[in-house]
Amino acid sequence: MVSFRNVYTGNNRRMEHLTTVGVYAFASGITILIGGLLSSLDRFPESIMKERVLHSIVAFGGGVLIAAVAFVLTPRAIELLSMASLVLYFLLGAGVFFIIDRKISRSGKPVAQLMAMLMDFIPEAIALGAAFAHDKNFGLLLAIFIGLQNLPEGFNSFKELVAKGISPNKALLILLPLSLTGVLASCLGFIFLNNQPVVIASLMLFAGGGIIYLTFQDIAPMSAMKNQWSPALGASLGFLVGMIGQKILG
Repeated sequence: MVSFRNVYTGNNRRMEHLTTVGVYAFASGITILIGGLLSSLDRFPESIMKERVLHSIVAFGGGVLIAAVAFVLTPRAIELLSMASLVLYFLLGAGVFFIIDRKISRSGKPVAQLMAMLMDFIPEAIALGAAFAHDKNFGLLLAIFIGLQNLPEGFNSFKELVAKGISPNKALLILLPLSLTGVLASCLGFIFLNNQPVVIASLMLFAGGGIIYLTFQDIAPMSAMKNQWSPALGASLGFLVGMIGQKILG
């Protein structure tokens, strides 16, 4: 009877954790759709000020991504993995993201920005679920980072889809399921990888390598404006937000 109660209590606690993981993942993923919705409300006429704001939003997302790599994705890997593994998984992430990004760019399809977004969102979501069982604060911090980076990416993805001739309503419908993919990825990570700290660290390092590649291949050039300072300040602000989050929850 005691054994049955222990099993029941353990399963109940596990379900509670899984539910919390799902909520965290939903909150971090839905910012893709929120970013798209905010972008759809943009009715301001074209101007240099509007261009500065849009470029600064993209740069802010880049700053958050760099902060995520610096404060969340790489420290555990540095602690747990050997030097050879560090080099291998980081370069593997950069290499895989490079190959996918190159194929997407050559295709010229309007899914390019969406695929780039999913390339970093899915591994991070898996890591979120896998790491949550060991450290709730770490899971919350990672969820905040994911949500912050998805907001400007969703904003920019909506504009790219509309620029390719897709209607605003259809663009939002495309972003909706993408917002929910993180829930499935996080739950799978929690179920199958929560007792695999080395695998989790390797996955996060892989994502970190890919994110560094994407940041300087796509986001940094996209945010740059000649003789303008606001995008660089936006990137600095994004990194600062990540640093504050690490200080509060780390």
